[in-house]
Amino acid sequence: MFWGKNAGTSCGVRTTRTNILYRGVSVVALSVVFGFGLSPNFAAAQNYRFNTVQVEGNQRIQTSTIVAYTGIERGKTVSAGQLNDAYQNILDSGVFESAELVPKGNTLVIKVTEFPTINKINFEGNRRIKDENLSGIIESAPRRVFNPTLAERDAAAIAEAYGAQGRLASQVTPRIIRRSDNRVDLVFEISEGDTVEVERVSFLGNQVYSDRRLRRVLQTKQAGFLRAFIRGDTLIEDRIEFDKQVLRDFYLSRGYVDFNVNSANAEVTRERDAVFLVVDVVEGQQFSFGELSVVSDLSEADADEFRAALKIKPGVVYSPFLVEQSIERLENLALRKGIDFLRVEPRVTRNDRDLTLDVEFALTRGPRVFVERIDIEGNTTTLDRVIRQQFKTVEGDPFNPREIRRTAERIRALGFFSESDVDVREGSSPSHVVVDVDVVEQPTGSLSLGGAYSVEDGFGVTLGLTENNFLGRGQRLSFAISTAQESEEYVLGFSEPYLLGRDLRFDLDLGFSETDSSFSEYDTKRVFFRPALTFQTGENSRLQVRYTWDSDEMLRRSPLTTNGTVYPVAGPVVESEINQGEKSASALGFTYSYDSRLTGLDPNAGFLVQVGADYAGLGGDNEYLKATAKFVAQKQIFNEEVTLRATFEGGALNWLGNDSSRSIDRFILSPQIMRGFEPGGIGPRDRSARDPLTPADGNYSDFLGGNLYAVARFDAEFPLGLPEELGLRGGLFYDVGNLWDLSNVNTVGSNSLVGESGSFRHVIGFSLLWTTGFGPLRFNFSKALKKEDFDEEQSFDLTLQARF
Repeated sequence: MFWGKNAGTSCGVRTTRTNILYRGVSVVALSVVFGFGLSPNFAAAQNYRFNTVQVEGNQRIQTSTIVAYTGIERGKTVSAGQLNDAYQNILDSGVFESAELVPKGNTLVIKVTEFPTINKINFEGNRRIKDENLSGIIESAPRRVFNPTLAERDAAAIAEAYGAQGRLASQVTPRIIRRSDNRVDLVFEISEGDTVEVERVSFLGNQVYSDRRLRRVLQTKQAGFLRAFIRGDTLIEDRIEFDKQVLRDFYLSRGYVDFNVNSANAEVTRERDAVFLVVDVVEGQQFSFGELSVVSDLSEADADEFRAALKIKPGVVYSPFLVEQSIERLENLALRKGIDFLRVEPRVTRNDRDLTLDVEFALTRGPRVFVERIDIEGNTTTLDRVIRQQFKTVEGDPFNPREIRRTAERIRALGFFSESDVDVREGSSPSHVVVDVDVVEQPTGSLSLGGAYSVEDGFGVTLGLTENNFLGRGQRLSFAISTAQESEEYVLGFSEPYLLGRDLRFDLDLGFSETDSSFSEYDTKRVFFRPALTFQTGENSRLQVRYTWDSDEMLRRSPLTTNGTVYPVAGPVVESEINQGEKSASALGFTYSYDSRLTGLDPNAGFLVQVGADYAGLGGDNEYLKATAKFVAQKQIFNEEVTLRATFEGGALNWLGNDSSRSIDRFILSPQIMRGFEPGGIGPRDRSARDPLTPADGNYSDFLGGNLYAVARFDAEFPLGLPEELGLRGGLFYDVGNLWDLSNVNTVGSNSLVGESGSFRHVIGFSLLWTTGFGPLRFNFSKALKKEDFDEEQSFDLTLQARF
């Protein structure tokens, strides 16, 4: 296209608007075309020889530089084609609006008009992305030469940034404003548009797993009832690519080795405000492990010994994760036996007839390569040692590529970096490698504001301040405030995940809490100090050792007064406990946990075991031994649509002190432990007769807690058949439990204790689970099938925990 010198707007530049599609985002691009000219003699003349070259119109660019662009040498013959090439070279330099080559005898006159320089860059119409963030996206910059091609590319980059937020209707128009001294202001006019929501996600080709189950795998979600609060329902290209990968991982971990995603197409509605995402998949057949064997090429590695270390059994559903886990186990065994450079190569044989995969683990000698150096760059805040703690390999160790890959995953899992790359290159010799770690820091602090509701405490507000990388040391420092209508809690927490440079976690919590509960006849106040050490004892097990110091007190409520006579609100047992005043306890305890879900053979089933005990008597006022145990088993059935869960837990308190125990020392069952009853709704109670002069009729009904408890909970969660975007699932539950024993309790003055020997209560119920943009809601509707007359039933319970 040709524009004459006089063409254009009043500022001397002509702009056109062209609609282009950039990654699905409509972009209004700038096209600036400047005039140029060639002498009419070019066409007729065939050869030229110039002794002199004159340049006119240049202000910033030196004459010698422009002559060098042409490539024409004085005194040498040049053709018309070479002159055209010289003209094109001047324009290709990107610094001239126009150029004109005019031969005048032995003199070549080059007339140029330089591109203006950018005075400043402005963004107009942007609200979702700040100016400073947009400035980091574009290449154009003040005091640089204006380039229309670059401005067009910058507009596309801005549009891409908005497309990453799901705003496919965004438009970006770059414009220029002429200033004096051949300067321009570059303005990007931005129309952000609305986010394009994913109206529906559907699948083609899936036979084994339903659309509902597969949607739960994807990060992209359907637009739901509370779509304004959910960002996962906007269409983002990178998220779709990630979803395709997690979908593959989902099927591969369940034995579908031939699974493939044919396509993932987003069909935009006519209004361009929503899309329908259709994912076409091929599931294939499910394979299981067949014969498992180990062969060794090393004399010091006994194949039978390594075979015994495998935990996979024939018939287990095939999973690449289990194969990788087995390789790691065998390599760790080699390290313990002092066998360096051992490599495990899995050789898979496919048996289509019986749908099994035979795996032979070959023990071979890897190349003798050592880690020469580990270089870390980009960590402006985080200390080097925080990153090095993720390495199980140090300088001088044998090089293991698999371990380096796992290290890279651990570094990314820290959450301290927006980008982290771990690469390996050759060192000072072929037998040495250098591990390069390049990271980009990101903010690690957070401020959270939330709300909570429970029947026992009412509505409350939670405020949390957390720094997960305190002073760049990888430590967590947090402060949390939780206030409800009937309880308040303030907790300061600190964590060091690698104490003394080892895989040893140190936690320290300091806290203060108060309760003013309508479910009890007293208020409480508590101050606590709890340091703890946690370390791994096996692949699936961890042990926590802790010390706890707390000081708590039962506070008397305002008494009833009639005719000048004061009558206590609580019965004689609770009154005697209140009279004990503030008591302190110094306890040493542990908790051991085993979670098969971490490395279990079945991704749809697993169990958790927790046992713990605390002994108080290392100073303080109280002396006791308290033990708890918990077992949880879970399995997903009907193609993972239904979840079955069984929980068994219990506890025992053996009071060893000279004083009697108090209600706050003993176990009290909350609705989270035993549904269908108010907090303290079951268990021993003091129902002593009130003083005849007390204005209130009847007896006291003070719950006292118990020294022993046992509870079993059985749950089933399932879809309700409602539109999935509502986020509603149903559940059925059956609870059976008991709380009993009042040994070491001061019962002087009480004339009626009930429930001391205990009895098992039975409760059935229905749950409505609602996943909302505010957080998960759980509505429990229950009915006690068997209970005592003095129990306090609770037929409805609502729990809300939200973050916003």
